[in-house]
Amino acid sequence: MSYERVQSYMRDQRIDAWLVFDFRNNNPVMARILGGTRHLTRRVFWLLPAHGEPTLLCHFIDEATFKKLGLPFRSYGTWHAMREMVGELLSPHRRVAMEYSPGGSLPTAGIVDAGTIESIRSLGVEVVTSADLVQIHAADWGPHGLRSHQTAIAHCDRIMREAFDFLAARLRENGSSNEHEVQRFIREQHAAAGLVTDSGPIVAVNANAADCHYEPDEKSHASIRPGDWVLIDQWAKVPGDGSVYGDITWTGFCGRDVPDEHRRVFQAVVAARDAALEAARAGWARSAAGGPTAEGWQLDDAARKVIIDAGHLARIKHRTGHSLSPGTPGAHGIGMNLDNMETHDTRRMMPGTGFTVEPGIYLDGRFGVRNEVNVYVDPVHGPTVTGAMQNEPVLIV
Repeated sequence: MSYERVQSYMRDQRIDAWLVFDFRNNNPVMARILGGTRHLTRRVFWLLPAHGEPTLLCHFIDEATFKKLGLPFRSYGTWHAMREMVGELLSPHRRVAMEYSPGGSLPTAGIVDAGTIESIRSLGVEVVTSADLVQIHAADWGPHGLRSHQTAIAHCDRIMREAFDFLAARLRENGSSNEHEVQRFIREQHAAAGLVTDSGPIVAVNANAADCHYEPDEKSHASIRPGDWVLIDQWAKVPGDGSVYGDITWTGFCGRDVPDEHRRVFQAVVAARDAALEAARAGWARSAAGGPTAEGWQLDDAARKVIIDAGHLARIKHRTGHSLSPGTPGAHGIGMNLDNMETHDTRRMMPGTGFTVEPGIYLDGRFGVRNEVNVYVDPVHGPTVTGAMQNEPVLIV
């Protein structure tokens, strides 16, 4: 594995070393470094200096795991020995990055517990956040991640269209359908395509579409009839730790004439989506000219401004998008989120990473609109939408 890119960034940022700490697989960054989740029962440290090769420190009970991986390591037995050996590893370094978020401002980057951070600081080093190091080394898709995502998003795009066609056919045949019936159809199509998912999909009609995380099941679901508004949010991936999810949301109307209010809200959401995409492209152009690239909070602001200007400030319920990265059990990755609402995400848009753009407007008790696309930050071409873009509500007829 090459560490040249992340080490170059560390040197630019005057970071002496990156220390990744894991206890019983509680740090997904360690899983990415090790190439998947391993059976680890004791504390593990992985240290990457700004110059040179990494060193791994584990308990001797976990030695067999690392022997199988062919990784060089040192082992300890007692907590006294562990602390002494960690001190030896850190002795040449003064500024060390860890999965830590100053002030708890970025929870997705604040993985290491406060006690461990205190322990490392007591050894005389300054601890800084590894948030952008994680993006460069652990959130990077790599060739396999990109191929897996392209496969997943192609299937998700196709299945989305087929799901709306399935619903239209049920309405023509029976006069009605229900959320769970459509949900089951999508799950069956995921399985037939060889895709896996941790949950979902969301199929939500009318007022249920205003509940961002509403999910029907066999016992609790609503009927779908002509004149209804339907939101479908599905996410799935090719099996494997290195795979990246496809994650998309579309909306449609059961009829030929979309109500004016629904159409206006839909158009505002699409405009917000496009504003975030334009801000991402502008950030890429700035960085290509030697300036600063876009940060997550800026992309969120670009989308939310459109929604606020359209008069829907009180109807925003969530950030504009989340990271997509390999090695996570669900669709939410460990890189930059498009967020200046729930958190102030100052992580930079990095080449080789990806994210969703999914602004939404939610009218409680009535209906909701969310429109979601996936973006890959191509190292040559910059931020690129990987799948289809919905620009008009689906007419479910």
